[in-house]
Amino acid sequence: MNIEHLLRLAVDKRASDLHLKVGSPPVLRIDGELMPQENLPELIASDTESILEQVTTQEQRDTFARELELDFAHGLPGVGRFRVNVLQQRGTLSLAFRFIPFGIPSIDEIDLPQVLKNLIRKPRGLILVTGHTGSGKSTTLAAMINHLNKNERRHVIMIEDPIEFLHNDQKCVIVQRDLGDDTRSFNTALIKALRHDPDVLVIGEMRDLGTITTALTAAETGHLILGTLHTSDAAQTIDRIIDVFPPNQQRQVRLQMSQVIEAVLSQTLLPRISGGRIAAMEIMLGTPAVRNLIRSEKVHELGTVIQLGMKEGMQTLDQALANLVKTGIVAQEEAMLRSSDPGHLRELMVGSFQTNNTLKQPYEFNLSQGSRIR
Repeated sequence: MNIEHLLRLAVDKRASDLHLKVGSPPVLRIDGELMPQENLPELIASDTESILEQVTTQEQRDTFARELELDFAHGLPGVGRFRVNVLQQRGTLSLAFRFIPFGIPSIDEIDLPQVLKNLIRKPRGLILVTGHTGSGKSTTLAAMINHLNKNERRHVIMIEDPIEFLHNDQKCVIVQRDLGDDTRSFNTALIKALRHDPDVLVIGEMRDLGTITTALTAAETGHLILGTLHTSDAAQTIDRIIDVFPPNQQRQVRLQMSQVIEAVLSQTLLPRISGGRIAAMEIMLGTPAVRNLIRSEKVHELGTVIQLGMKEGMQTLDQALANLVKTGIVAQEEAMLRSSDPGHLRELMVGSFQTNNTLKQPYEFNLSQGSRIR
């Protein structure tokens, strides 16, 4: 099996991922659905071993032999870049390739909320982009940095695992560090980056106490910090960060969070009716009401404040989902599957339909293909 042919096939079919596993034919994920390529033969052990040889260096193979896990980026000239994960299962190799286009999308091209353009131009504070694996967090971060790069003169340092989108300097000076090749840990890289005169720091994942502590301190001292977490909403995000700390430090951390938080953006991807995918995003902004709830240990009330904060640019996930259904971009059934409170979402959608006389059937729209999030 030639990996170049398989990767070109994935790009030609607009797949987000390519999965290679012994005993199965190559599988593509297209618009969120797994599609086995039945016209291709099932992979055998020598196929996956050969593919690993084709896309790795000897040093990477030595790392895999020690750890039985491997993450890295692979580029195919003229096609794109791929985030690759290799693991061992039942004594054989399994490889997953995530497509990363050479071009960096703009906020408008992938229909992200306009408030992100203002957030990324903030001079300081903490912005968190959250969601499950594969929810488009990296794409959202890349689009925000792309907007900053075109509009502001800032020094940006990005710490990633691995580097995905490649940013070329426009107005910004952008430094991208790969975990493993360029640095040994997020926390060490973040500490050293603070001595490199940054304006903006992007942390691929806030995964440990040291990284979170340093990020909060950096946000307090006048830097704009962007990071990701695997959480589903704003309240869970705030609780996750605070719970990382020992109980005797949590009161102080709540105060820090209330002072530095600028936004929590929690997203999920849905298939468009017209093809491709789009992000539905809960948006919590660091308003005085939000800061007060965090400081006074009333995080459970954030949902109500977000729901009532539409004039300030906030929205709950259900409000975002209802709007996507109302405008005919996604199907009602898909929206219901993503909601944590389908009954409330149904009420929002019914209210939207009743107040919009032009909306007779939510699926009868003449939509253009539009931009896609893979």
